[in-house]
Amino acid sequence: QVQLVESGGGLVQAGGSLRLSCAASGRTFSSYVMRWFRQAPGKEREFVASISWSGGSTYYSDSVKGRFTISRDNAKNTVYLQMNSLKPEDTAVYCCAAQTKVGTYWGQGTQVTVSS
Repeated sequence: QVQLVESGGGLVQAGGSLRLSCAASGRTFSSYVMRWFRQAPGKEREFVASISWSGGSTYYSDSVKGRFTISRDNAKNTVYLQMNSLKPEDTAVYCCAAQTKVGTYWGQGTQVTVSS
């Protein structure tokens, strides 16, 4: 069982920045592929970014490429999402997900609201 707890969400003006954190339980965090997703009201869940177990490979959706950066600290069992140049369309609940050998685990999410 893996537990994930997101933090760092909030209200920010357009053009601002936020850094989300996702803290994971478990002793094998360094073996997980970690992903961030988001879901806006009335919309389907959307992939945002992913990072390999080592941090050596990262992928981003076209909508956030160049503005968001995913990173991880395996010593702290934490993955981060640095969000810059935020836009009102980035408003959503952001969730992290851990892909393990036995399945995928999800956090509860953190709300990000970007005002225009």
